[in-house]
Amino acid sequence: MANEYALIPRATTAPFEPVVVALVGGTTKTVLQLAVPSTTDVLLLGWSVSFDGASGTAVPVICHLMDGDVAATVTAMTPEVWGHSSQPASLCVSGTAASGYNASAEGTLTTIRMIDAGHVHPQAGYGIMLTPPLVSRVAPSRFVRIRCKAPAAVNVIPELFWAEPAI
Repeated sequence: MANEYALIPRATTAPFEPVVVALVGGTTKTVLQLAVPSTTDVLLLGWSVSFDGASGTAVPVICHLMDGDVAATVTAMTPEVWGHSSQPASLCVSGTAASGYNASAEGTLTTIRMIDAGHVHPQAGYGIMLTPPLVSRVAPSRFVRIRCKAPAAVNVIPELFWAEPAI
């Protein structure tokens, strides 16, 4: 049976609140990244983004979930257990070129696979739990990224859920 995990930026001390990622207008940014280990594949279960925009007439944010060959430089973050609380820790490791959030450099992607994409109003959010046949397996040694491009500055809280191994 596969174990389930989540990557959601949050404070590591009380009150453990979510950490927002700031978007600069007109720039594509990796807001969350999962480094798939070389020893197993993963099965994506879902993802979401939510924004704190103030204008009801604002232009939507372009958001997408992708599988790529190159890591962005991120703030390191350890994946959390999302399924049963007694399951083992994720094999997806934390690191500035591994799993984390808030990219400071995108890296040069050469091959990607777009998994989901859409326009999301900056006063709203988007979330989807993937079910067959929409589930997506990601091969070992790949990087799953949630990327956003907002026309104006706005903050986002991203979430990613997966199972490993992908059975």
